Amino acid sequence: MASLWFSLLQVLPLVTPLASSPPAVSPSDAATAITHPSPGFPMVINTWGGPFTIATDAAYKSLLTSSGSGSSGPKSTNKTTPTTRATAVAALDAVQLGCAACEAAQCDGSVGFGGSPDERCETTLDALLMDGGTLKTGAVAALRRVRDAVGVARAVLDHTAHSLLAGDQATAFAVENGFVEEEGGLGTADSARACREWRERDRCQPNYRIDVTPDPKTACGPYSPVSGASDEEETEKRSLHRDQENGKVGSAAQKKKRYQASHDTISMIALDGAGGMAAGTSTNGASHKVPGRVGDGPIAGSGSYVDGEVGGCGATGDGDIMMRFLPCYQAVESMRRGLAPGEAAEDAVRRMTRRYPGVATGLVVVNAKGEHAGAASGWTFTYAFRGGGMEATQVVTVPPIDGAEDSAVEI
Repeated sequence: MASLWFSLLQVLPLVTPLASSPPAVSPSDAATAITHPSPGFPMVINTWGGPFTIATDAAYKSLLTSSGSGSSGPKSTNKTTPTTRATAVAALDAVQLGCAACEAAQCDGSVGFGGSPDERCETTLDALLMDGGTLKTGAVAALRRVRDAVGVARAVLDHTAHSLLAGDQATAFAVENGFVEEEGGLGTADSARACREWRERDRCQPNYRIDVTPDPKTACGPYSPVSGASDEEETEKRSLHRDQENGKVGSAAQKKKRYQASHDTISMIALDGAGGMAAGTSTNGASHKVPGRVGDGPIAGSGSYVDGEVGGCGATGDGDIMMRFLPCYQAVESMRRGLAPGEAAEDAVRRMTRRYPGVATGLVVVNAKGEHAGAASGWTFTYAFRGGGMEATQVVTVPPIDGAEDSAVEI
């Protein structure tokens, strides 16, 4: 036995850890993803501008209340002490409050109740909260009949040893914890009308079905799996589906609808400057999704991710593709290895576009110093931030990584 351990000790140092694999883009190549300086602390940053800035402001003001005033830099190291645990709770509170503000305001119709109905015209919600000090997460997926999805995610984090609850069982947990169950569901008159038009006028286009009958490109369901196709037909179908995912087929209007259906997530990171960091995500998912579908939003490392020793990331876009890559985990780990936020964001996006060139993605990345950046593909992405003594939230416009223009800050 001793000789076996001696042999292992001789071999193990020769094994290269998986974490040391090279980035998809070298720092010198990251020309389109500009790293912006820190605005000071406390700081909040999240996906999308426009109506989503209501969340930025709500979270930032929460941090001001808990920390007293803005500052130009961190006050302590990111170690889990009683002091920093209190600030981590403040950061979690800020992210929860920001996401809840977006849920209540139905930001862009794509967060909270009354938006993105599924094939059966029901709205369900996904949400995630993550503590940057402990790396503990709480999340809900396919939550039915309860509006405060991020609040239920916080209850999962605070009152269970689990990370994720889903479906009707998540709803039951929410009710046990004092949340109100909406008997009529989470739909509204507007969402019911939109779903009816999608079914009757648009003949259920676009949708997410493949290899089913009737033909999902021309008819609504119910659908049944197609079986007995020849090898040539199966190869052709797989090729077409791959091209659809890559954005190579479909009219401009169809592609626009697909991208708009992906514009459905707020992901936020809060840094209080005293060692507390947190991240979170809230979404009502992709419009016309197959009932029961869960996207990347409630998945730690995909919808958002934070490590108080390094930084955090929030994501939006085509979640069914993005969750295959855990882009936010990738971006944070790239920063751990020395990449700047812009380099880390672009690296994570390029890993996805190498396999799926037409995918719509948007990442916002911030390090523990408050330096921040975004990267995108398939569309022009925006993110919002506010920090230090800023009087108003600012919005950064991020062109797709293949574009010629640089990201620019605008109020």
